[in-house]
Amino acid sequence: MALKNPSQINQMRPAGKFVAGVLSSLRDVAREGMTLKQLDTHAHQMIDAAGAHSVYLGYHPSFGAMPYPGVLCTSVNDAALHGLPSDYVLVDGDVLSIDFAAQVQGWVADSALTFQIGTQSPAVTALIETTERALAAGIAAARAGARMGDISSAIGTVGRSGGYGINADFGGHGVGRTMHEDPHVPNLGRPGTGLKLKSGLVIAIEPWFMAGSDDYTIDDDGWTIRTADGSLAAHAEHTVAITPDGPLVLTARD
Repeated sequence: MALKNPSQINQMRPAGKFVAGVLSSLRDVAREGMTLKQLDTHAHQMIDAAGAHSVYLGYHPSFGAMPYPGVLCTSVNDAALHGLPSDYVLVDGDVLSIDFAAQVQGWVADSALTFQIGTQSPAVTALIETTERALAAGIAAARAGARMGDISSAIGTVGRSGGYGINADFGGHGVGRTMHEDPHVPNLGRPGTGLKLKSGLVIAIEPWFMAGSDDYTIDDDGWTIRTADGSLAAHAEHTVAITPDGPLVLTARD
C-alpha cells in the first residue's frame, strides 16, 4: 500500500508491535505435546485482550475451500504456507512456521517466523537461517528509487546460494488497511526491473524456501501449501515501510 502521508507510518506502528509481540509469545510457549489449535487459542486470547481484530478468521479468497478457520497459519514440516490450526500434536524435531496478521486501530501488520521444536537439526537450522538472511537482504533492498526486482533478486540470490527450492507464485504483498494489497512481491526476479519503489510504500516481504525442488502442491482444503517432494520448508516475513531514510521494519521482534 502507498501511504498518503508520512504520519500514517506512525499510525501503523501499534499493529506492527502487536503482531511482533504475539509471534514472540507463540515462540516462547510452543513445545512438544502442544496442539496447533492450542497455539491458535493462545493468539486469539491475545487478540481479544488487546482489542485487536483477526484478519485471518473467516477470510475466504477464491482458492480456499472454506473460510479460514483460525487466527494463525501453522505450517509443519513439509507444509510451507497457510497450514490450518488443527489437533496435530507437535513432536520433537518438528519444523513449525507461524504466520500471523492482525488489525489494530484500522491498520494491518503481517509477519512470520519458523523454528524447530525441541532437538535442533543442523540442516533445519541452515534452512531457517538462510530464509532469515534472505528476508534481511530483501529488506535492505527496499529503498526509494530501487525496483521491485531488486528485492526479489536479493531474496532469490540468497535462497539459490543455499541450494533451496523457490517458487514465486506466492510471495509478499502490499499491506495497509487490509492484509493483501498491491503490489505483489515475488521471491525471484531480476534487479533493475519492475515497479519503482517510492517512499510511503508498505509491503510484507516474505521469502519461503524448500529444502528440495521448486514445486509445491495444495491440500484439498484449498489452503495448505506443501513441498511436492515432501522436503522441509521455512518461511520468514516482516511488514516494511519504505521511508526517505531507508526501510523501516514495523514488525521487528525484541
